[in-house]
Amino acid sequence: MAIASVCEFVGAVLVGSRVADTIRSKILSVAAFEQDPAILMLGMVCALVASSTYLTFATKIGLPVSTTHCIIGGVIGVGIASLGADGVNWGWKGVSQVFAAWVIAPGVAGIFGAIVFTISKYTILKRKNPLKNGLIMMPIFFAFTAGVLVMVIVWKGAPSLDLDDWSAGQILGCIFGVAGAVAVIVITFLIPYLYRKLILDDWQLKLWHLPLGPLLLRRGPVPERPVGEQVEACQDYYRGHKTAAQLQTEGVSREVLDDMENNKEARIAAMSRDDSSSDDISRETPVAKGADTDAEALPWYKDPKNRTAGGAFKLAKNAFFHGVNVDVVAEQNKKSILAGDLEKMHAHAQHFDNKAEHLFSYLQVMTAATASFAHGANDVSNAIGPLATIFLVWNTNTVSSKAPVPIWVLCFGGAAIVIGLWTYGYNMMRMLGNRLTLHSPSRGFSMEFGAALTVVMATRLALPISTTQCITGATVGVGLCTGTWRAINWRMIAWIYMGWIITLPVTGIISGCLMGIIINSPRWGYAG
Repeated sequence: MAIASVCEFVGAVLVGSRVADTIRSKILSVAAFEQDPAILMLGMVCALVASSTYLTFATKIGLPVSTTHCIIGGVIGVGIASLGADGVNWGWKGVSQVFAAWVIAPGVAGIFGAIVFTISKYTILKRKNPLKNGLIMMPIFFAFTAGVLVMVIVWKGAPSLDLDDWSAGQILGCIFGVAGAVAVIVITFLIPYLYRKLILDDWQLKLWHLPLGPLLLRRGPVPERPVGEQVEACQDYYRGHKTAAQLQTEGVSREVLDDMENNKEARIAAMSRDDSSSDDISRETPVAKGADTDAEALPWYKDPKNRTAGGAFKLAKNAFFHGVNVDVVAEQNKKSILAGDLEKMHAHAQHFDNKAEHLFSYLQVMTAATASFAHGANDVSNAIGPLATIFLVWNTNTVSSKAPVPIWVLCFGGAAIVIGLWTYGYNMMRMLGNRLTLHSPSRGFSMEFGAALTVVMATRLALPISTTQCITGATVGVGLCTGTWRAINWRMIAWIYMGWIITLPVTGIISGCLMGIIINSPRWGYAG
C-alpha cells in the first residue's frame, strides 16, 4: 500500500499532464465554447459529478469499472447536451481513437502478459532445476522491468521534467544505464541473499542481512536447525489450492461435502435447543461492571469505547484503516454467484516449485510499483482532465486546448487516489485476484508487467486507455497459458465487461441530463 501510494502520486505528477490534455482537447470541439467559456467550465463540472457518482456506486457493489470510461462518458454527454452530436469529435483523432484503444488494450495486455509468463515458465519454472535457473534469470528480469519504468518517464512522457529536447542517444543511455545499474545491484546484494536462504536453507538469515551482499557467501556452513525450529525458507504459495489430481484422489463429491456441512449445522442447532434452559438462566444473571460484553464484537463505529474521552483518535484510525484491515484474500474465497466453483477452476492451473515462485515475489514488488506508476500516469490524469479545464477557464477566461496542466492539479489528483486506495480500494481487491484465475508470484508478475507495458505504450501515444482493461486482459492472457479455458472464471469476466459496456451510456446520460437542465433553466436578472 505504501509503495503504491508513492508510485501513484509520482506517476500522476511527472507524467500525468500528457493524457490530461487529451481528455480536455480531443473529446469536445473546444473552439465551439470560445464565445462563452463558462459553459465549458459548467460542462466539466457536470462531467465530474456524473463520473464520480457512478464510479463510487460501482466501487461499492464491486463492479470494477474504468475511471477513464466514466470521465469520457461524462464529457461526451456534456458535449451532446450543449452542442449536439456534432459537437463531439467522433473521428479517429477524437472518440474513435479512444474506442479503438479500449478494444485493443485488453488484447495487447493479454499478449504481453502471456509472453512474459511463457518466458518465465520455460526459462525458470518448468526447467529441471527451476531455482538455479531462476537465480540466473533474476537480474535480467529486474533490469528489463527497471528499463520499462524509466522509459515511461524519459521517452517523451514527462513534460514537467522538460525532457522533450533529449536526443535518442540520451534517452537510450538513461534507460540502459538504469537497467544495468539495477542488474548490478541485484547481482551484488539480492542473489547472495537468495542463494543462502533458498539453496543453502540458511534458517538464521534475516531480511536485515540483505545489505551484506557478497559477505553472505563467507558465512560458512549452515548450522543444524534446533529441535522444534520450524522456520520455512518461503511460504507455500499454493496453500489451500488443490490440483485436479488431488481433487480426484480425494473422491469426495461436492454434494457429500455439503451434506456433511448441513448435518454439522443441524447438530449444532439441536445442541443449542437442548441448552436453551441454561441460556435463559445465564441471561438473567447480572454482569459485573467492567466485565467483557458483546460490545467487543460490535463494529468500530458502534463500539462504546470509541465514544469515550480519548476514543476520537481510535475512531479516526479505525475509519481510515478500515479498508486496509479487510482480509481481501479471505473475502475472495467466499461463495457467490460470480465466484462460482473456485476450487475446481483453480485445479486446472499448474503448480510450480515454491522456491522458484518465491523469487518472483521480489520481482512482484517492482512490477507492482511499475504498474502503480503507470496507473498514476494514465488514470489519475484522466480524472483531473475536466478539473484542469475548469481551472483554465476560471483563471484565463479562455478555452485554449494547449495550456499546460497546473502542477497542483496533478498533485490534487494523485493525493485523492491515494486516499481512495487506503479507504475504499478493498472493494476492488476482493472482487479480482483469485476470483479471475489462480494467482501466484510468477503469474502476478506477468500480469502486472504485461499491463504496465500496455499502459506505458498508451501514455507515450497520449491514449487515455483503461488500466482496468489492461490488467483484466493480462490476467486472461496469463490464465490461458495454462492450456485450458477452464482455468479462468468467465462469469467474472462477463461481469467486468458488462460494467464497461454500461459505463459510457450511464455517465453520459447523467452528465447530459444535468447539463441540459442547468443551461435550459429559467433565468432572471435586473437592470443595474
